[in-house]
Amino acid sequence: MSVSNGSVHPVDAPPLQTEAANVPRVRMKDVQGMPGTIGGSFLRFAQFVFAVVSLCVMATTGDFPSVTAFCYLVAAAGLQSLWSLSLGILDVYALLVGRCLQNSRVVSLFAVGDGVTSTLMFAAACASAGITVLIGNDLGVCSQNHCLEFETATAMAFLSWFCALPSFILNFWSLASR
Repeated sequence: MSVSNGSVHPVDAPPLQTEAANVPRVRMKDVQGMPGTIGGSFLRFAQFVFAVVSLCVMATTGDFPSVTAFCYLVAAAGLQSLWSLSLGILDVYALLVGRCLQNSRVVSLFAVGDGVTSTLMFAAACASAGITVLIGNDLGVCSQNHCLEFETATAMAFLSWFCALPSFILNFWSLASR
């Protein structure tokens, strides 16, 4: 009968606490578009500009209060512009002072806020696009309405959402990777 003999391998003692253990961990490089980066500030500025243009174009037409989807677009664009402006100011401040905005509470606040505002903006843009197509193509009453202004405001709302989506995805990814 062949039985194997057990062998014991020596184990080294763990290293003592040295100065190398006190060095902070190296983090992954910040991705452009995250809070506190130049790309993040650019995205916030673009969100703000497109939302304000959409808000102003829609608000200058006299017909928008008669359609609920257009009122919803004005409200969503107003909320998006305020959110983007406040976070854009915070991003610029963080860049100037050299602060890192990668705190888990801050990132979770940004992720939730970006998720809510981008969802509201996308829903408002889709609803306004549907009404604009109804007025322009199906009913054919563009001569009586401001179809060009409605289409411009809707396009600007979609562009604002398109700039808000990367901010949400990067914040959510940063939150999920912790």
